[in-house]
Amino acid sequence: MRNILITCVLFALSGCLGMPNNVEPVNNFEINKYLGTWYEIARLDHSFERGLSDVTAQYSLRDDGGVSVLNRGYDAKNDEWSEAQGKAFFVNSADEGYLKVSFFGPFYGSYVVFELDKDNYSYAFISGPNHDYLWLLSRTPTVDQEIIDKFKQMSEQRGFDTSEVIYVEQKKGGASNAHTLDSM
Repeated sequence: MRNILITCVLFALSGCLGMPNNVEPVNNFEINKYLGTWYEIARLDHSFERGLSDVTAQYSLRDDGGVSVLNRGYDAKNDEWSEAQGKAFFVNSADEGYLKVSFFGPFYGSYVVFELDKDNYSYAFISGPNHDYLWLLSRTPTVDQEIIDKFKQMSEQRGFDTSEVIYVEQKKGGASNAHTLDSM
């Protein structure tokens, strides 16, 4: 009975790992090139980010070999900044864009980099454990239309509902670009 309980708890704690069908992490991933600040350009909306603008993610190395994650966004309704501190670790190997990230103690979720500008690390397409989680990150507050088109095309090919993707306002970091992909 004890072994069954332990197995169930371990399954529940790791239940948010994995990745959607048709999503594969990039290879030859270089964490040192990925570190620093990224602007959230587009995402599938969730309650933990709803209403936030000027969303950024800051990645830095941890002493234990993991990655420190600081997500930050502006809540205009309450006129305040919201922050979430987390940690991430590679799931398989350090050269594969597949990490597990936690903002809540022992609970981890997948962070899958499935497309990346490998020359300059200027943009990245990110998935979570299923088709409900999707992000377009950039080193700049805005991106060229060709990146948006590529994001939409690659995401649709992998089964994401891009009609639900929203753009994040980046007023404080650049021009406002709040609209949905359907308006593109």
